Amino acid sequence: MKEQLFHDSHDHAFRSPFGAIESGTVLSIALLVSKGLRHKEVYFHTIKKDAEEKHIMEASDLSTEDDIYKVSLDSKDYTGLIFYYFSISTENDTIYYGNNAAILGGVGYTYCEIPPFYQITVYKKHHVVPDWFKNTVVYQIFPDRFYHKNSIIKSPKKNSFIYANWEDDPFYIKDSQGRIQRWDFFGGNIEGIIEKLHYLKDLGIGAIYLNPIFESPSNHRYDTSNYKRIDPVLGEDADFEKLCTMAKDLGIRVILDGVFSHTGDDSLYFNRYGRFDEVGAYQSKESKYYPWYQFEEYPHKYKCWWDIDAMPNVSELNDSYLDYIIRDEDSVLSHWMKKGAMGWRLDVADELPDEFIKLLKKKIKQVSPDSVLIGEVWEDASNKVSYGLRREYFYGEELDSVMNYPLRNIMIDFITDYINGSTAHRRIMSLYENYPRENFYSCLNLISGHDVARIQTVMENKFHDTEMAVKALKLVVVFQMTFPGVPCIYYGDEAGLRGNTDPDNRRTYPWGNENEEILSFYKEIIGLRNSDDVFVTGDFHSLFIEDDIYAFTRSNSNKMMLIAMNKSSEQKAFRLPFLEEELILEPMSWIIKEK
Repeated sequence: MKEQLFHDSHDHAFRSPFGAIESGTVLSIALLVSKGLRHKEVYFHTIKKDAEEKHIMEASDLSTEDDIYKVSLDSKDYTGLIFYYFSISTENDTIYYGNNAAILGGVGYTYCEIPPFYQITVYKKHHVVPDWFKNTVVYQIFPDRFYHKNSIIKSPKKNSFIYANWEDDPFYIKDSQGRIQRWDFFGGNIEGIIEKLHYLKDLGIGAIYLNPIFESPSNHRYDTSNYKRIDPVLGEDADFEKLCTMAKDLGIRVILDGVFSHTGDDSLYFNRYGRFDEVGAYQSKESKYYPWYQFEEYPHKYKCWWDIDAMPNVSELNDSYLDYIIRDEDSVLSHWMKKGAMGWRLDVADELPDEFIKLLKKKIKQVSPDSVLIGEVWEDASNKVSYGLRREYFYGEELDSVMNYPLRNIMIDFITDYINGSTAHRRIMSLYENYPRENFYSCLNLISGHDVARIQTVMENKFHDTEMAVKALKLVVVFQMTFPGVPCIYYGDEAGLRGNTDPDNRRTYPWGNENEEILSFYKEIIGLRNSDDVFVTGDFHSLFIEDDIYAFTRSNSNKMMLIAMNKSSEQKAFRLPFLEEELILEPMSWIIKEK
């Protein structure tokens, strides 16, 4: 049966230009209406920051069977999201047309009531993300587990657990309530990272993202004790400066993890246990740090991160906190950037006020215009709602990049047969449509990390066969390395390191016991990406081939590259209009082919 109404937000005939638009752009919107519908009026509805407007659409391009109704939308002097849908009055009723039920954009549906909305992202012309970041491959390091240069741990922490062997599996020592009693350490340190810089260079890495390195009682260091001191277990300030200098000489930048929504309770600022010389907020209301925190019943009851009392929340917009972290001449940001840091990854960005992120972004660009700001966001960052507020990440003054968990889920779900090629295509197109191009091409595309299971284990859990798991892993890595954005490798993935979720995903790097097949493959595919700009800056076009095949092209003025992946256990053959020959994909394989 022929559709009486039709709109496709991915088709230039119905929405032009495609995707996110710069403020001031005039957008053309069209809706096809069948003459058989016997309609009277056609309306275009927009919602801008909860204010709805209704625009009458004008008929144009009349044909014998259908009418095309059009409207122009001027985004002048506006930034933010614009949502839209259509309504059509008929002889008997009003019907609606809006986004599909999955809210993925593209072809929509007809509804009898107010439908799901389409989205337009409108952004200011903003700082261009530094080329060095867009052109690089990032390597994430959990410092305690990468490499220790010396067998003896410097400055071991009181009441900690130190492993006898580098190859031991990590575990937590907890009490009956699940609280960790002793933090465990392997002894990885900054000197160890320096020792392995040439390994990273040979691998093809251009940036290192370090999980927190500031003083803390824990091994993960997301419970900061002192923002201006390197954790003594890891080394000293001089070690960090040496790392940045030597890395820079090799063309490698260093990105730090900024944990600014909360501190540790065992910290210079809160000082719950009295370990620090300064008077902390927990000890006295007269403490200069008292205004940072949110006490409900002083001193024992206070707001904390996810109700973990070892991580008291801060009031990020408190003036003295802003001065300390951002505004002072020797603020935390300035302190470490002057020592060589070239960017920050913001932990739990959705728990930081938008104004805090904007101030932070402005500051780091003042200190170093070539710096980069990455946010930890687990969902579509263009329309993220957190604590009842629509977040502002991509409007031009905020984040350069986000950790691309949505793409990670798409890649893994497709390869493991949880979704088919059509769904993968639609989900990718939704991100492509919603993100400004500059941000889409700067997303940190990860497949493993310290908060999720390692890719080797994900695939082994799915296929229960090591050979098949390695094939599946390679498919995901091909996807990652040829897709728009910045690939991020979690230390050890390239060596076949296994691990379920925390703490198992934080095992030590298997020096001397690497999976040579996987390591060789990583070097090859990173080398391919680094050797051809088409995989970095080339235009992107997503293709749906069939349920078991997902493909896309990357193209520039010199060439077009086709990347196609077959996730099935059977050989697949397919044709494309722009290729003369039929292509054959073996089971669990890929093609990277120049047109």
